[in-house]
Amino acid sequence: MENKKDIAQRLAALRQLMKERHLDAFIFPSTDPHNGEYVPGHWKGREWISGFDGSAGTAVVTLDKAAMWTDSRYFIAAAEQLAGTEFTLMRERIEGTPSVTEWLSRCLSGKECALVGIDGLVNAAATVEELRTALEDEGNFLLVTDIDPLESIWEDRPPIPRNPVTIHPLEYAGESIRKKINRIRRWVIEQHANAILISSLDDIAWTLNLRGSDVHCNPVFVSYLLITIDDAVLFIDEKKVGADVFVYLQDGDVAIAPYEEIGQRLSFMREGKVVLDPYMVNYTLYHAPECEVLPITSPIPAMKAVKNAAEIAGFRQAMIRDGVAMVRFLRWLEEAVPAGGESELSVDRKLTSLRAAQPLFKGLSFDTIAGYQAHGAIVHYEATAESNVMLRPEGLLLLDSGGQYLDGTTDITRTIALGPVSEQERRVYTLVLKGHLRLQALKFPEGACGSQLDAVARQPLWQEGLNFLHGTGHGVGAYLNVHEGPHQIRMEWKPAPLKAGMTVTDEPGIYVEGKFGVRIENTLLITPYKETPFGRFLQFEPLTLCPIDLKAVDAALLNEEEKSWLNGYHRMVYDKLAPHLDPEETEWLKKATSPLP
Repeated sequence: MENKKDIAQRLAALRQLMKERHLDAFIFPSTDPHNGEYVPGHWKGREWISGFDGSAGTAVVTLDKAAMWTDSRYFIAAAEQLAGTEFTLMRERIEGTPSVTEWLSRCLSGKECALVGIDGLVNAAATVEELRTALEDEGNFLLVTDIDPLESIWEDRPPIPRNPVTIHPLEYAGESIRKKINRIRRWVIEQHANAILISSLDDIAWTLNLRGSDVHCNPVFVSYLLITIDDAVLFIDEKKVGADVFVYLQDGDVAIAPYEEIGQRLSFMREGKVVLDPYMVNYTLYHAPECEVLPITSPIPAMKAVKNAAEIAGFRQAMIRDGVAMVRFLRWLEEAVPAGGESELSVDRKLTSLRAAQPLFKGLSFDTIAGYQAHGAIVHYEATAESNVMLRPEGLLLLDSGGQYLDGTTDITRTIALGPVSEQERRVYTLVLKGHLRLQALKFPEGACGSQLDAVARQPLWQEGLNFLHGTGHGVGAYLNVHEGPHQIRMEWKPAPLKAGMTVTDEPGIYVEGKFGVRIENTLLITPYKETPFGRFLQFEPLTLCPIDLKAVDAALLNEEEKSWLNGYHRMVYDKLAPHLDPEETEWLKKATSPLP
């Protein structure tokens, strides 16, 4: 956690620069030039200026005030991290919370023309235009987009990563670089365009069948990819490209150019049409070409979301190895907690070591969330040396974790009863389980979107006056980012249709602040169900293989269908994992997956 004095000094340095540039406010997003959810340290400006380290948030600083907007996942953590600083926490989607532009309008109401700064390189073009429109609606504001204050005030700013790039084997990728680029080119031609700029790092990694380590837990590398009708150029620091990767790209007809030359290359485009996704490409690059820009959604997220046969096979194999690690961990935990001496951090280390022992393990897919009791109510809690608590043989441990394997990415949450639980904990746990099971068992028509399915997981909770504000499900990459779109399952309208071959998580939860949290998550594969006169129907196949803790279940709250779904899932878990376990582990798993009567 940042020193509060450091935050005060940083704000003072920023405000001095703002005065020199005649700025009345400056806005720091959570993104980088590639619109990433998780970003390299070089672009963690919002975290540096505020001390808040959550993955989502917007910091706004005026000459005498500061505020931080974030979503429900981080309300508790943000309140703790911002305490003692100038920053006021703004809880998004909570009644009475002003928007960024509303707040700026109030703070700068006496200005005839207020200048608001934002770095056009780390904000998507659409984001900047939406902000400009909202500011104009509030009053006389002028948006300045050509300044990065961090260049001068962040003295020890981390450099842009230079980690080496590696080739992702075709046996796991399932489709060659040439075929993928040709697919993209055909799409570009269909748009009557000449080129497309790909700036999203996981889209570049998928297209080129390359992987990297520039972003924590995400196997991607900092670069841009420009595909034209005639050529393809990867803009990247050449120090990251070894001889094998250079030859590989050359064989795929992909040239290499320096990373920092992408803006110049775009500015040379004076004829034809280039596709730039305004929600993916940053504002600065979006306005670099002199030719016509087509503001069209990139086709690559949708291509990437539908897994091919090799990727699906890889997921299934990775889930077996991950399930073995989870079973060994849960068996160990059952004995270790009563013996004493275990904490949130120690169980994190233990689970990581068991995953690391599995073949093809490449690292974690995100930092493990191990939240005991009240910490489980902090949706994206991450234990630190200061916050770490010891585990006792009572109450609930929420454990959200995942691994990166060469053949797949895993994401699983289990809430574990470490001993006796309260009636409230038991009831909430069972209601969350009901929602999880109902979504996992759902059959639905092809073309439905996640927003239309979301209520199925929430219905048992809504009936009791309970709700959660995070999404119910997200796509998962194939040895790529653990969060992947364009499809999602959530209350907010996300129209991306669900298709066979997509992966998606199923993770309802309830969080009782100051007491406990419950979340149960499996990663699912969308598969064909059947075709009727009313169309094609789809279903979910659970990929995650791990027992769901039965010790906190109130069986009286489950109907016969829900019990049948749970028992069927547990039979599958046992059948697939038992051949990979020793006799003692197999016996433990048999008990953990025993059917509910």
